[in-house]
Amino acid sequence: MESLSGLHAFVTVGKLGSYVAAAERLAISASAVGKSVARLEDGLGVRLFNRSTRRLSLTEEGALFFERCSRIVEQLEEAEAELTLAREEPRGRLRVSLPAIGYRMLLPVLPEFTRRYPHIELDMDFSDRMVDVIGEGMDAVVRSGDFADSRLKSKALGTFRFVLVGSPGYFASQGLPAAPQDLQQHVCLRYRFPSNGQLQEWAFTTAQGEPPGKRPDRLVFNNVEALIGAAVEGLGIAYVPDFAVHQALQANQLVTVLHDHISAQGRFSVLWPGSRHLLPKLRVFVDFVAQHMKLGPLPL
Repeated sequence: MESLSGLHAFVTVGKLGSYVAAAERLAISASAVGKSVARLEDGLGVRLFNRSTRRLSLTEEGALFFERCSRIVEQLEEAEAELTLAREEPRGRLRVSLPAIGYRMLLPVLPEFTRRYPHIELDMDFSDRMVDVIGEGMDAVVRSGDFADSRLKSKALGTFRFVLVGSPGYFASQGLPAAPQDLQQHVCLRYRFPSNGQLQEWAFTTAQGEPPGKRPDRLVFNNVEALIGAAVEGLGIAYVPDFAVHQALQANQLVTVLHDHISAQGRFSVLWPGSRHLLPKLRVFVDFVAQHMKLGPLPL
């Protein structure tokens, strides 16, 4: 601890160029600052400052040492600030963006979050659009895919896979496809990404029978909920994330087909601005969703 105190005093003097100014910043006497620096110099066996009655400057060795120590002291101050924040009760407004289908992931665990953190006000945006996390002032976003924005930090929530689903009534009237190429004889319900207007591709383990076949644009949706609803109503076959239709499968509203022919997977992550200090309200949200919203394989 004596060495750390000496480092802190040395860096403060190096930044301010004065023992008196450093003493005021550290709330100790100028004599105590001088003694701390002197002990540090004695321990290192080098002179860190050139001293005169009119001027104080770093020696060559002191300048090299100052560059390294500044980063060390800065990291110690950040660690201290994080511990201080950790002791505070999480509170305040938290703006979070999730995909349109994200309510299926969040709503089941939301009561537990609000019970644990009654002073956090959640402002949630459910949308499939591209979100400028920093530009729009979002505290966090939950999204699938890979991200290359170096301004953001992220934490993985888990993976999911895609499934082909249709209603029992639809398959009773149209028959079950036995291979991907059979989809050419079925109504394929397509999803169009709102962010770029492109149709979602259906990924198979073989190159044969790439959908949608003869009727590619019979029904196209830019909302996953509407897409699933159309499948439940027996309008055709949909290609959707497994977690999105878990309840419908359990209720026998939908059934899966060609499960062994689909290999596509996705990954959800929670992302937030990579600022130095993680506020308590954001820290507990990130930790909570990472613990409670992890995805896993759907038993079929």
